[in-house]
Amino acid sequence: MNAVIIAVLVMVGLSLARVSVVFALVVGALVGGLIGGLSVEETLGAFNDGVGGGAKVALAYATLGAFAVAISRSGLPDLLARRLISLLGQEATANRQAVVKYLLLGSVLLVAISSQNLIPVHIAFIPILIPPLLKVMNQLRLDRRAVACALTFGLTAPYMLLPVGFGAIFLNDILLANINQAGEALGLEISRGMVPLAMGVPVGGMALGLLVAVFLSYRRPRDYADADVATTNVPHHHPEAHHEPHAMGLVMSVVAIVAALGIQLWTGSMILGGLVGFALLSVGGIFKWREADDLFTSGMRMMALIGFIMISASGFASVMTATGHIETLVHSSVEVIGDNRGLAALLMLLVGLFITLGIGSSFSTIPIIAAIFVPLAVQFGFSPLATVALVGTAAALGDAGSPASDSTLGPTSGLNVDRQHDHIWDSVVPTFVHYNIPLIGFGWLAAITL
Repeated sequence: MNAVIIAVLVMVGLSLARVSVVFALVVGALVGGLIGGLSVEETLGAFNDGVGGGAKVALAYATLGAFAVAISRSGLPDLLARRLISLLGQEATANRQAVVKYLLLGSVLLVAISSQNLIPVHIAFIPILIPPLLKVMNQLRLDRRAVACALTFGLTAPYMLLPVGFGAIFLNDILLANINQAGEALGLEISRGMVPLAMGVPVGGMALGLLVAVFLSYRRPRDYADADVATTNVPHHHPEAHHEPHAMGLVMSVVAIVAALGIQLWTGSMILGGLVGFALLSVGGIFKWREADDLFTSGMRMMALIGFIMISASGFASVMTATGHIETLVHSSVEVIGDNRGLAALLMLLVGLFITLGIGSSFSTIPIIAAIFVPLAVQFGFSPLATVALVGTAAALGDAGSPASDSTLGPTSGLNVDRQHDHIWDSVVPTFVHYNIPLIGFGWLAAITL
């Protein structure tokens, strides 16, 4: 029995049973480590060695959470909500609601796409942009699962296709470099122009999944309870202390947001960007200095679960690597394939799914997958374009629908600030169904046709 398969099944099974994802990752890592031949001490050692890899991102989320709560005190969210609701008009007819709903979904999608290529801030915009829009979504009775699918598509598909921003890192610095490194001894060489061309077919599958999610699966109205996001996460907030938005508060909010994103682009640090934005709001009088500790703590608590999931996922990945069963999984699959290229492509993608589902990051799993899959692809006679499609798609499966991926954790962090959006059932399951299944199908199609 392969340790990776068992560990992932345990983790996913516990998560679907509504057990905490953190607990599921820890238990899955322990089970996988023991089945993989590691002792309890070795398993815990590997887990502890890996948790540091997620600490930086977890702290960044906590800082952005504090910044988001501070922004909510400025009055900007209320102003934004009222302006968007005003688009509905007095009668709020069904047609007008539909127009505003799809305008909102389209805007969120465009911002998410821009966060990967045009203004590469990745998930940093979500805790700032999405919570103020929840009131509007409630008014429109918009199913948040559709929003989660739009966000995940925008966070994943652009870097798989467009070689700018994070796409330049993924396609050129990681995917292209690792395939050429693994294929050098085998006579396989990939050019830059081939990579986006090969990834176009899998991304087309994701686009189809997005259309199905928005226009079919989650088009029906869904009701949510109205909650004041500005006060939900602040323990010592007093309702009488809430004021209407004023010009100074709105100006400082915009300045803080621009400064936070600008600092991140300049330094590459979401942590520093969030801290600068929080400090500017304090200096601008958005909240009193003695309230700063409460606000900061509340924002960090709002993002605590997301951070712990990321930390635990890094430990899980470290244990899976330590077992050595990732390579075993691939080679054992080869033994049952024979000379069937179609079956080979399908099994390679399914193996990639199991490898990346627990690790949750396409960027960090490509070196593992490329080193194993490239020799297999050459052995089975796949073309260079098909090899790129297989490796790239197998890696992307981890980002598109994993409980531990920041492409699903990010949407949850924004949509669940009022505790009405479940990470597994409202983010992970919808994105897995609408993206991972098409990715496997279209990735297989690309492998046998290119």
